[in-house]
Amino acid sequence: MENAVVLLSGGLDSATVLAMARQQGYACHALSVDYGQRHHAELAAAQCVAQALGAVEHRVIHINLKGFGGSALTDPSIAVPQQPGEGIPLTYVPARNTIMLSLALAWAEVLQAQDIFIGVNAVDYSGYPDCRPEYIEAFERMANLATRAAIEGKHLTVHAPLLHLPKADIIKLGVQLGVDYALTVSCYQADIDGRACAVCDSCRLRRTGFKTAGMADPTRYRGT
Repeated sequence: MENAVVLLSGGLDSATVLAMARQQGYACHALSVDYGQRHHAELAAAQCVAQALGAVEHRVIHINLKGFGGSALTDPSIAVPQQPGEGIPLTYVPARNTIMLSLALAWAEVLQAQDIFIGVNAVDYSGYPDCRPEYIEAFERMANLATRAAIEGKHLTVHAPLLHLPKADIIKLGVQLGVDYALTVSCYQADIDGRACAVCDSCRLRRTGFKTAGMADPTRYRGT
C-alpha cells in the first residue's frame, strides 16, 4: 500500500474523498485541523469517520486562526449568514486551504507519501477562491518546487476528485462506497452535539444534495 494524506474535516465531502482514497488502495493517514472554527463538532465527526472508513491513523493539528478572525467561522462577532449573498461569503476563512494543504504536505514528506487528497468542490460550493481548479494546480506546482521529496524525484500529486461533481453525485458516490453520512457534520454552526442549524449555506447545499439524489437526509437538525 502506498501512503496518502487525506484532509478530513468531518464533513460530507471529505468523508467521501477518504472512502475514494481507500477504494483506490491507499493507506490513508487522515488529518484534521482545529483552527478555532465555530463548528467544533466536526472534529469529533472526523474521528468517527476516520475509524468507520478504515484510516490507518487520524491526527488533529491545532492552529488558532481565531487570533486573526476575519471570518464568520472564526470570529464570534460575525454572524453566520442565513441567506445566500453575492461575492465571496463571510464564511470564507482567509488562507485556510493553503494552511491545511501545507500541513498535509509536511506530513506527506515525513510519511514518504506522494499523494494528498482534499475534498474541495468547484460546483456546489460557496464561492471560495481556494476551492477552484487553478488553485489546486498552483499548490501542486508549488509543492513540487518546495519539497526535498520532489527535488529527489518523488513527484507529489494533490488529488481533488470532487472538484467537478455536483453535491447529489458526490452523495451517490459516497453511498456506493459505504459512507455513513449520519456520522458527518457539515453545518457552519453545529451545536456541541453536532446538530445542524438547517439555514446556513452549507446546510442548504447538503439538504438540496440529498433531495436531488433522491435519498433520505440523515442529518440531525436542531429542534427535530
